[in-house]
Formats: sequence, structure tokens, C-alpha cells
Amino acid sequence: MRPTIKSVAAAAGVSTATVSYVLSGRSGKDGSRSGSGVAPATVLRVQEAALALGYRPNQSARAIRTGRTNLLMLSLTMISDPWALDVSRAVGTAAARRGITPMILADTDWRVALKRQNADVTFIDGADEPGDVELLAQAARLQRLVVFSDTMEPEGFDVVRPVVGSSCDLAVEHLTARHRRVACLISSAPSMSTLDILLGAYTRGLAKAGLEYRDDYVEAYDRDGLSAFDAAFRLLQRADRPTAIYATTDFAAIAAIHAAQRLQLRIPEDVEVIGIGNTTEGERMTPSLTTVGPEGFFDGLAAFLLDRAENPDVPAGILEFPWKLIVRDSAPSA
Repeated sequence: MRPTIKSVAAAAGVSTATVSYVLSGRSGKDGSRSGSGVAPATVLRVQEAALALGYRPNQSARAIRTGRTNLLMLSLTMISDPWALDVSRAVGTAAARRGITPMILADTDWRVALKRQNADVTFIDGADEPGDVELLAQAARLQRLVVFSDTMEPEGFDVVRPVVGSSCDLAVEHLTARHRRVACLISSAPSMSTLDILLGAYTRGLAKAGLEYRDDYVEAYDRDGLSAFDAAFRLLQRADRPTAIYATTDFAAIAAIHAAQRLQLRIPEDVEVIGIGNTTEGERMTPSLTTVGPEGFFDGLAAFLLDRAENPDVPAGILEFPWKLIVRDSAPSA
């Protein structure tokens, strides 16, 4: 028979109310009274009894009682992307300290998942289809949503916004300052706003440097590393191969470095590479990746999500992260 609060109370020699209070965590993780009136010795006795009996709280009942699920849902467009891995790691580490369980929707359509799974807060990194704003606003009436978007305004849901500014333009200028053959790796299905920012920086940078835009120097990739590798490989196999690559994600830039190494090209001597995202993998790889992105983003996002999970009545707002060019080994300064 599954142990209950009553059986824990009997084993510890206390009331069921005391057991409920202690096991909810409200008595303090360090065994202190924390204003509850429960003595540290009693807290310890209850915890030991629960452990000995193998008691596990009924999360469904707790959710009904408190209105919270203690679940945090992450809808990540591409789970193998180093950016998504950094998000999941940061959120997982922070959530574990707060007794919240993160759930990852790996390559799953959040539009379907929101109807099936409720969470204290859901983070969505891919809301770029027509009608998504209206759908999010409707869903936000029933649950807390945080959306990563460079264009959306809060419509009952929170917005995490990259403040790109001129950082992508600086990345292209960094390459055109020393190179005449600069290629671009870009996602095959970007939103119009993303296309304006990322590809716009490339075309503006070429024009500013007096370089001609070439269709054959722009390769599109799907949302996986193999596609990005193949796209970069095609560029680098050309007789007039580019000597620099501007990639619109870190994972595509990392794939470009691997493609160059496969072709026995040296980074950065034979080809320089810049990505976008400022991921941990890009920072720690050899050579380290020059990139565009925010600093402190992943820990900051994790803290924001947990705050929203624990404070559901806070009005929806915007969390902004300024971007910058971060120069490392794959495209060093002159």
C-alpha cells in the first residue's frame, strides 16, 4: 500500500497538518522554524519518517490545492542547437534548486502541446507564423507564457527580446575589413523580421564595403547540424571559395568550422567564421567561435522563468538582452 500523510504522521508521532506543512517545504530547508512554529527536531523526525516509508507527495492533489503544477515547460525549436542546450541546462540547474521540474518539448509544435499540458510557465522560442500572436494571447488567459521574439509585444504573455542593434552589422564589417569573398549561411525558413535583421546586416555590410552581393555565396540550411554542414561544405568546395563566412546561428557557424576542417582548411588563416548566439559550445570549442549575442543570457532567462512560475500574478512585460560582437579565435581582431 502506498504510504500516506497519515502513515507518516503516525510514524513521526505528529499531526497530519504538521507533516503536510513540513513536506511542503514551508518549514525551511535547513530545518529552521521559519516562522512556522515547527521545531527543527520535529522537522527532521517527519523527514526521516517520510524517507523510511518511501512517501512521495501526490502532485495532482497539490496542484489542485495550490493552483500550481511545479512544472516548467520549454518549447525549443531545435533541441540539438547549442543555444537550446544552453537554455535547458541553465533552466534545469536553476529549477532543481527551487523544487520545479522542467519539461522539454523537443522539436514539438507548441501550438498542440499547450492544449494538452499545463505548466506554471511555458517558454516558447519559435512563434513566427501568422496568427501566433492571437493564439498566444488566447492561451495566456489560462497559463503563463514567455515568448522569445524580436518583434512581439506583450499581449498577456511575457516577451524575451534580443536587442540586436547594430551588432550583426558589426559582425559583417569585421569580416569585410579583411576579406573580399564573404559568404552567408542562413536558415531556410526564417521569419520576415529575422530575415530583415540577419540577412539585412549581410547585404548592408557588403554594400558598405563596396562588395557585390552574390546569390552563389548565400547558402540556406534547415534546422539541423548536418544540413548546415552540407551548406558550408558546398561553399568551401568552390574554386573561388569564400575566405570568410557569416553564419546566422552558432550551430551553423560550428558546422562551417567542421566543414573547413574536413577540407583541411585552417581557421582562421584560410577562412574566418562568425556565428550568432554566444553559446557555451562556441566559446569552449577549438578554435573558439567569434559570435554575436548577449552576455549572461541563459542564467538571466532561467531566473526570469522561475520568477514568473512562482509569481503568476506579476503583469506581463518585456525582458531585454543587449547584443554585442564577441571576438574570439575563429575571426580575430586585426
